Amino acid sequence: MIKAVLFDLDGTLLDRDRSVEDFIGDQYERLNKWFGHIPKNLYMTRFIELDSRGYVWKDKVYQQLVDEFQITGIDWLYLLEDYKSEFKNHCIPFPNLHHMLGELKSNNLVLGIITNGYGQFQMDNIKALGIEAYFETILVSEWEGIRKPDPQIFMRALNQLNVTPDQSVFVGDHPENDVKAAQNVGMKCMWKRDSQWDQVEADFIVNDLRDIASTIIHINREAALR
Repeated sequence: MIKAVLFDLDGTLLDRDRSVEDFIGDQYERLNKWFGHIPKNLYMTRFIELDSRGYVWKDKVYQQLVDEFQITGIDWLYLLEDYKSEFKNHCIPFPNLHHMLGELKSNNLVLGIITNGYGQFQMDNIKALGIEAYFETILVSEWEGIRKPDPQIFMRALNQLNVTPDQSVFVGDHPENDVKAAQNVGMKCMWKRDSQWDQVEADFIVNDLRDIASTIIHINREAALR
């Protein structure tokens, strides 16, 4: 019987690709005084390339951009602070986010988030999505001192929810940090399909958030009949 569902954030609940594109386009417009010599599409494309889907922190991204595009009158520290303070205003959820979380809660499942990243930055994004209240526990790697795929961060979340690994499902998009890491501690794992990877050996695969609740409800109904 599944009692708890835990989620990754970026690429799972938060449509990070669209959010980054929305933010960086807005940043270009707001700071056009310093970026005007750079074509907008070039600035956006290069940022997205250097960002590497969030796996490169923005200090390095902005240092590279300032150097490559010979940006003057504004430094990379200012740009980094702008990112940290403004990104939350551009958070775009995947479709059916609130409906899915509400359906899980209405079926008496406890919910958690385990995400890598900087603590306040990720919490700001969670709050921007309006989903903080759905979760009994939220673990962010910076604040925990450990990060996925370390099994300790999964076990810490499960202990806080008072459930065992076999009573839990982890939903994520990354084959190693989410799928294999959760399976290694004995959890079931649901892969939210991402076009970056072709084949992922998950227990369940979903294309849309709306499929998560129905899948877990079906699992529990079958378990109840055994």
